[in-house]
Amino acid sequence: MSGDTDLIKLYSARILELAADIPHIDPLDDADGSAKRRSPLCGSSVQVEVKLDQDRISAFSQDVKACALGQAAAAIVGAAVIGTDRATVETARDQLKEMLKNDGPIPDAPFGGLEVLIPARDYKNRHASIMLALEATLEAIDQAQARASA
Repeated sequence: MSGDTDLIKLYSARILELAADIPHIDPLDDADGSAKRRSPLCGSSVQVEVKLDQDRISAFSQDVKACALGQAAAAIVGAAVIGTDRATVETARDQLKEMLKNDGPIPDAPFGGLEVLIPARDYKNRHASIMLALEATLEAIDQAQARASA
């Protein structure tokens, strides 16, 4: 019975609301960079496209095929990522990983909404799916910056 209670806590109403309302799902016509990340454990994937202006994300798109936790993380990332730079996204990724794996603090603004995923700490098999949106965003930024300097 305790396992059922834990799953109910894990898939809270807020997680499910976020999963149902992922922003920026329309593809970009003129993306500067794009990347797809996939979790081999569960098969979840996130494809991200970015457009950069002065090294900041000016447009963002994502195609999310993930569990509710991965979808919720992508929704939070999508709502916060426009206007950020690579360093901010990288810090968010590192802080999210610490929050999940080592009971670290929640990520800094503008990614503080990832706090809703604290109950997933005990579900290590879900961590990779939760990390996909930030990891794909970093890869897309790297691709865009490499193209710009080529």
